[in-house]
Amino acid sequence: MSLISKLLPVGVLAAFPATALAQTAEAAGASMGKGLAVIGGGLAVLGAGIGIGLIGKGATESMARQPEVAGKVQIAAIILAVFIEGATLFAVAAGFLS
Repeated sequence: MSLISKLLPVGVLAAFPATALAQTAEAAGASMGKGLAVIGGGLAVLGAGIGIGLIGKGATESMARQPEVAGKVQIAAIILAVFIEGATLFAVAAGFLS
């Protein structure tokens, strides 16, 4: 038996502990909503990471092509990264407050 097949049930229970142990349907629904909110927050953070990575990739490529505008590109990349982080923080907060 492989390690993955041994740990899969543990991972499923860890992902939805309250649902697996809930005594009533109402408690299961409430905990499922919280779990989905956490998953949504995780997806928001994942999207932000991808977005900031693409900004960094584009900034690095543009600075390699035109080194004389490196300062302007860096400032623009930092401002764009801040906007992405702000939107991500809002999405995570909205997910946790729901």
